[in-house]
Amino acid sequence: MDRRSFVKASPFALTAYSPATIRWMAVPADPPRARVAGARVGRADILELRAAADEARRWDSKFGGGNWRASMVTDCLTQRAAPLLRGTFTDKIGTELFAATAELARVAAWHDVDMGNHASAQSHFVQALRLARASGDRAVGSYVLATMALHVYLCGFPHDAVDMAEGAYERAKNDAPARVLAFTQLAKARAHGLAGETRDAAAALSLCERLVDAADADDRDPTWLAYLTRARVAADAAEIYRDLELPAEALLWNRQAAAMPASDYSRAVGIRQTVIATAHLQQRNLEPGLESGERALTILSSVRSNRSRSYLRTLTTALAPWRTEPEVADYLHRAGLVLAAG
Repeated sequence: MDRRSFVKASPFALTAYSPATIRWMAVPADPPRARVAGARVGRADILELRAAADEARRWDSKFGGGNWRASMVTDCLTQRAAPLLRGTFTDKIGTELFAATAELARVAAWHDVDMGNHASAQSHFVQALRLARASGDRAVGSYVLATMALHVYLCGFPHDAVDMAEGAYERAKNDAPARVLAFTQLAKARAHGLAGETRDAAAALSLCERLVDAADADDRDPTWLAYLTRARVAADAAEIYRDLELPAEALLWNRQAAAMPASDYSRAVGIRQTVIATAHLQQRNLEPGLESGERALTILSSVRSNRSRSYLRTLTTALAPWRTEPEVADYLHRAGLVLAAG
């Protein structure tokens, strides 16, 4: 892994994921290998990489993928993690080292997804999946592949996303902790929702909930996926049913979702408000739709995220039937300024 691994110059191409996905599905885990070469790698080095990934996730949630610290993840990969991978380590340390580096690459990929840098995201995701395989940890690979499925879904290929999420589940279902498997089903449900497949989306959501419930008794439950709770599933379910144009169900799920502080999760809270606003508008309820839309606009105006802008555009499109109303016209004008500022 070197700097050339993170050079990207092409737009999103679905076929770019095929070879890496097929290789992982065929052999999801390499046997652990000790290495004797450069400087000795210890647990402190791994903790440093995990802390870097945690910090990057926090900044991403608060300020969006375009925040000034986003590039630091790639710097950490190339300048800190890459030399460690060429160091000296035991089997156990090697497993943790590759897993931690895979998570760094996955976080870097999600930064790119958030900013619409799809070719860069694909390069990071492919690297993350290979590192996960090198770690020998099928759960890490399953998590990476399910996140790749979310990228494919966001780019408008829901059926391919379903296949990837299902592959992530099937290949790891006998090895991965329940919460990791729940994440694969959530990704699958979101893709089915975008495809308009209500029954399949509901089935995936139901399995996701059962797996989340089972995770509390799973002694392998990973701390890095602790955010995936019943309340978080409910928040995603609201968007799924909004996509299915079943607004009553979307709003019902939203009432089951946990409140999140906008100060810490600005992008997620802003996006969720656009989803709820759109669901109200699907019911032809302008007033609550505009109220949620105002909250979304206030929050997202300070977030650097192309993905959040796309949700805001969806909301402005939903408001089009009321565009001659003075308050709607004013909102559309202000939203247009935010969207133009990019």
